[in-house]
Amino acid sequence: MSANTVQLSASASDGLTAHVTIDLTAGGRVRSIRLVDDAESVDLLAKPSDDAASSGWGSFPMAPWAGRIRNGRFRFLGRTVNLDLNHSDDSGIGGGPIDPPRSAPSGPIHPDDRHRHAIHGTTFHRPWQVVTRTPQRVEMICSIDGTLGWPYAGVARQVVELSPERLELQLSVEAADHAVFPAAVGWHPWFVKPAALDFHPVAMYARDDLGLPTGELVTPRPAPWDDCFVNHEPVELHYTRGLGSCIRVSSPDCEYWVLYDKPEHATCVEPQSGPPDALNLRPEVVTPDRPLRRTMTIAWS
Repeated sequence: MSANTVQLSASASDGLTAHVTIDLTAGGRVRSIRLVDDAESVDLLAKPSDDAASSGWGSFPMAPWAGRIRNGRFRFLGRTVNLDLNHSDDSGIGGGPIDPPRSAPSGPIHPDDRHRHAIHGTTFHRPWQVVTRTPQRVEMICSIDGTLGWPYAGVARQVVELSPERLELQLSVEAADHAVFPAAVGWHPWFVKPAALDFHPVAMYARDDLGLPTGELVTPRPAPWDDCFVNHEPVELHYTRGLGSCIRVSSPDCEYWVLYDKPEHATCVEPQSGPPDALNLRPEVVTPDRPLRRTMTIAWS
């Protein structure tokens, strides 16, 4: 086992074993979830990439924001914060990375930068450090500042715990002493393409010509989607296979879910604390005594 990965395993009495591999150097993301018994072995997540900085594989935590921040810019307590731009729309699946990121723009947004944004937070491409671990559980942390122009000090903390029936994840953003800032968190899992999807949102965010939420809630439209929904129920992915024929993604405290099912090989089901561009639309305020914390469960049967 590499020092850059953590492997968790849990076995059931019926012979099923669940294996999870976490890549510490690739943003503390779950690299794979594999179910094995005497007859079958299946992977729940789409095939991993050799590009650790890519946003197109595994299941990675997003902090201190989730999805895109429009043109890398938001205001908080009378201050305009300009983040470096690490994403360009319409450049590959889900948009393309800008590597190295472009420096944060100031003043009016240039037309060339209108389709460039700050995406997925500061931690999904950085190494995470293990705090504690057992064969079924790991806790890890990553600094949220020091990259992409994020000016507020703090850490992201993720706990991943495996049982034979489910993977439970908790993600939090914690402010350093005297720091106060807006934040959003969430996860971005890429599941193997299902045969059917069971999803019952109550509303959907209208999108502008950039595909970002306007803040207006509308009646959900049919798939295909690259949209943010208000959702209070688990999402089920159904497969024509023996092991893991149903994957159930749930969260008791994430009201905002991004569904991205346009790729042929994968479907993303992303519970979040706020919609994309949340630091402008619906931020949560983090203080030293009030972290932002959310949970997600991926269960199989």
